[in-house]
Amino acid sequence: MTSPTPNSASWADSSHSVRLSHRIDPLYRTHVRSARNVWRYPPGRDSQPMSALDDRVGRHRYRDTGPPAGAGARNGHGHGHGPAPPSSRRVKLLLVAVLVPVALATLVGLWLTWPGSPPRGGVDVGFGQRPVQGEVLAAASAPCTSGGAGVGGAAQAKKCISLGVRLTDGDSPGATIQQVLPDEPSTPRFTVGDHIVLAYTGGNPSEAGSYQIQDFQRGTSMLWLAVLFAAAVLVLGRWRGLASLAALGFSFLVLVVYLFPAILTGESPVTVGVLAAGVIMFGVLYLTHGVCAQTSSAVLGTMVSLALIGALGSAFAAATRLTGLDDDTAKLIGVLGHGIDARGLLLAGMVIGALGVLDDVTVTQTSSVWELRRANPELGARALYTAALRIGRDHISSAVNTLVLAYTGAALPVLLVFSLSGQSFGTLVTVQDVAQEVVRTLVGSIGLVAAVPITTAIAALVARHDEIEPAA
Repeated sequence: MTSPTPNSASWADSSHSVRLSHRIDPLYRTHVRSARNVWRYPPGRDSQPMSALDDRVGRHRYRDTGPPAGAGARNGHGHGHGPAPPSSRRVKLLLVAVLVPVALATLVGLWLTWPGSPPRGGVDVGFGQRPVQGEVLAAASAPCTSGGAGVGGAAQAKKCISLGVRLTDGDSPGATIQQVLPDEPSTPRFTVGDHIVLAYTGGNPSEAGSYQIQDFQRGTSMLWLAVLFAAAVLVLGRWRGLASLAALGFSFLVLVVYLFPAILTGESPVTVGVLAAGVIMFGVLYLTHGVCAQTSSAVLGTMVSLALIGALGSAFAAATRLTGLDDDTAKLIGVLGHGIDARGLLLAGMVIGALGVLDDVTVTQTSSVWELRRANPELGARALYTAALRIGRDHISSAVNTLVLAYTGAALPVLLVFSLSGQSFGTLVTVQDVAQEVVRTLVGSIGLVAAVPITTAIAALVARHDEIEPAA
């Protein structure tokens, strides 16, 4: 009794394809296996064709619905959803073995350095002891000798601005006072209807001399800007955008509740900065992208890159003799009344500042590797690394430029002041305030550049052994 044979026409077509592929493609054995697989499990009987993954080879993908056990393994086309292979389990166990101790050490450090008592508050740092809100009712030029307290020696100025201000809160809400300001290039421009903040310096709350104009009210405008930002993130990111907003709130909470109070109560800025960066790294990445091998690869790449940034920052801050004692730090020490590790504060700022850009780079690289793996599950670790590294090269150029421009924008007034000195460029970049930003920028950029191959290598090794659904 002869065994059943496939349709003669389809078999002839398959045989012709195999002979043709034998002549034009050295991988003819793969074609033979593909043709045999089509014969054994024709569409419509035991499987459903998915989509061609590799047009050059011409192999077909099937979603198993009932082929004999082990058939997929014999032909290299199995796509069952049984238990993960041992290699996948080993990779996950390795990630757990590396990341869990680091997470536990971070939590222990957080507990040991947690600020026991809140830092001293109510310190006058230029914002006024008691802010009072007001509204500008009138603004006009006036002699500098007219009534009002004035600021900065208004009586000696040649020209002044007189403001009629109605107090909207404080001890005398509804009262109207006059404020005289010198009309100088550094004086803000006021118009009727502006909402301002005044500093109440004490004395009679109904007298103009008890107040000084401090700033503009910006709460409402900033609130609308925050709403617009959140709406843009939610419209584009949807649930992932909501998770990113939650992660942003988590980062802000860590900074306000832990980082700032811990440094102000005397803890080492470097230790506190590293711990805060670790908490933010674990919390933000897992909260935004979920707990999986892909996210763990990004966390591991971020962790290694942060360690590199910390080591380079410490080495070059010492080599360039950076003290960290700029004007802001000197003012902080004066307010605290005790010493603080100014260089450590500088290093903590380097780590925290680079973390946000590092997250972007590492997540992008791991996502690239996993998408390449889904598109072609047969790619090995080397092929995944090479392809994703090409993506990383394009990304890193813009990321480094972003970091440089961000630091330049933050230090722009300082750079403009020093550019007026007439000194050479080489002299300017070695001045403490400028050199501090240069070292910060270069160290962060080196960490970003290193994060691409480091994270890509980690992701390629993990993704190669991870169970991934092929792209439909």
